[in-house]
Amino acid sequence: MFFNLPTLLTWARIVAIPLIVGVFHLPVAEADRNLIATVLFVVVALTDWADGYLARRLNMTSSFGAFLDPVADKFLVCAALLVLVEMARVQSLVALVIIGREIAISALREWMAQIGASRSVAVHMLGKVKTVVQMIAIPFLLHHGVLFGVIDTQLWGTCLLYVAAVLTIWSMVYYLQKALPEIRAKAR
Repeated sequence: MFFNLPTLLTWARIVAIPLIVGVFHLPVAEADRNLIATVLFVVVALTDWADGYLARRLNMTSSFGAFLDPVADKFLVCAALLVLVEMARVQSLVALVIIGREIAISALREWMAQIGASRSVAVHMLGKVKTVVQMIAIPFLLHHGVLFGVIDTQLWGTCLLYVAAVLTIWSMVYYLQKALPEIRAKAR
């Protein structure tokens, strides 16, 4: 369904992306911008869990929702990474690996769906873990300070983003390996 509560939460995640990016253009102190962007990102990222939970709980799952949800996640992560690259908090190569994988796997899934083999590249736990690690790393990097007087968010965010990059490559290899037999069979 195009407009139900879970799908509206997904749409809200997409609509919130310019707000998160726009925060960094506000005429306020950098620490305030960092905090506002971090809180916005965390709230928006939590809607990813909420929309899936509600869709299953309220029996409101739909093909459109299943399509839109990962698109919203990819937009959110890519926008945040681009902001972080612009602010020199993330190396462009790391962002390129993560964004490039998202594009490549999305294209692979589209192609596999066209040849009737979408099950071979269904979401795997490795991809879910990668997403969770990204969704923890990015707010740390957006915060860019010391949390609770102890946690260096830049250091932890950078370490977690490197872990996410490794998981990104690993999951991409996994999906490509799963798709390869189908690709070979269709090439004959």
